[in-house]
Amino acid sequence: MASPLRIDPLGNFNFYLTLVDTSDVAGTLFKMAVDYMVAGFSECTGLDATVEVFEYREGGLNGYVHKFPTRASHSNITLKRGLIYLYDDLWTWHYDFVQGQGKRKDGLIFLLDEARRPAKEWKFKRGVPLKWVGPSLNAVQSAVAIESLEIAHEGLTLELGA
Repeated sequence: MASPLRIDPLGNFNFYLTLVDTSDVAGTLFKMAVDYMVAGFSECTGLDATVEVFEYREGGLNGYVHKFPTRASHSNITLKRGLIYLYDDLWTWHYDFVQGQGKRKDGLIFLLDEARRPAKEWKFKRGVPLKWVGPSLNAVQSAVAIESLEIAHEGLTLELGA
């Protein structure tokens, strides 16, 4: 007897992020570019979307309330990773905004399969680094120094056929 097709869920531990200047979207966003910021992270949260609902209570109809979808909203994306010795790319991107000279970036978040091939790809538009958090330093512990960056954006899509 032949065994049925087995499809295992993807692991949530194998992913990376690519950021591209929003002004550069014309043709190069989907090119896998080594010259753009590419980074691996230990944690990524905020990949969600919610549709808001307008409730209409029709007079004389007490059994239910009409619910009409209005607009979608998205949470901020938070990225965490070990502080890297040579590169301060996340700090620099955030600090450019602090100085009033920052540029928005579009981003691609790739979830990889066991063979490290892209299995899923989320795209966010016009990202702004809202908050950078440096490591908590403690001489008593020997933990890894972690930095995090919170990114506000104007939309999240799941790109099919990654």
